[in-house]
Amino acid sequence: MNRAAFYAALRRRAFGKSLSGQQVEGFEAVLDEALRRRTSLFHLAAVLAEAHHETGGAMRPVEENLNYSARRLMQVWPARFPTLASAEPYANNPRALANRVYGGRLGNVGADDGWRYRGRGLAQITGRANYATFGLAEAPDRASDVATAVRVLFDGMTGGLFTGKRLSDFDMNDSGSAIAAYRYAASRAIINSDIRQNGVKIETYGRAFEAALRESGYGGDRPAGGRGDEGVVVVLRPGTSRQTRENGDTSPVRPSQFPRFLPRSIAEILARWFG
Repeated sequence: MNRAAFYAALRRRAFGKSLSGQQVEGFEAVLDEALRRRTSLFHLAAVLAEAHHETGGAMRPVEENLNYSARRLMQVWPARFPTLASAEPYANNPRALANRVYGGRLGNVGADDGWRYRGRGLAQITGRANYATFGLAEAPDRASDVATAVRVLFDGMTGGLFTGKRLSDFDMNDSGSAIAAYRYAASRAIINSDIRQNGVKIETYGRAFEAALRESGYGGDRPAGGRGDEGVVVVLRPGTSRQTRENGDTSPVRPSQFPRFLPRSIAEILARWFG
């Protein structure tokens, strides 16, 4: 993967003419994890889209902002704060607010659990039960560490640990064999059910990241198929200088011996690989 090409493509796609060092660090952490896990191009684009959206483009773990005015509290939690009088004790009081709105639910049992297990991360996890899912119940502050936040993001989106929805639920298959596209807007359900409000944004981000990854030459664990090679699987075995065919012939492979539908440049590369 050519990371310089990736960042250049992002800059051309309205992600800003310049990226801060912290943004790049966040992108690098996600890209490294994707390569380690052999994440497919489509799935990585979806992961990047969510991380970008959830962090407001910062690409760094964030902590839930619980500093609201009384009137804003009435808008965000109208059932809990129906009047100004009910909201005022919690206005501009993040700790009290967290314990009020999260206390006694999401696995929270202690008097200060709402605050201790407030939202943190690239995709914020909230509540003792959710922190426990990712092994962080005893050390919730670790959710703000970059490496931990990246792990939580990938584990949650891949395994369906956030909402029950996972990355593979939104693959689009071509003839039931190879992924041809991805439903980025619908994949918002992996993190949150607010598809009507944010699905279009996730679609836009996902397509932009997909294009940038393609320009960078990212491969990941990309499935076979797409643009004329549906159903064709080519197995490359590095270190094999000759190919043994059914008749026992072990002579060097020539480009003309590959299927005619392969472009000559690809056939030549395969011939050099095997021959």
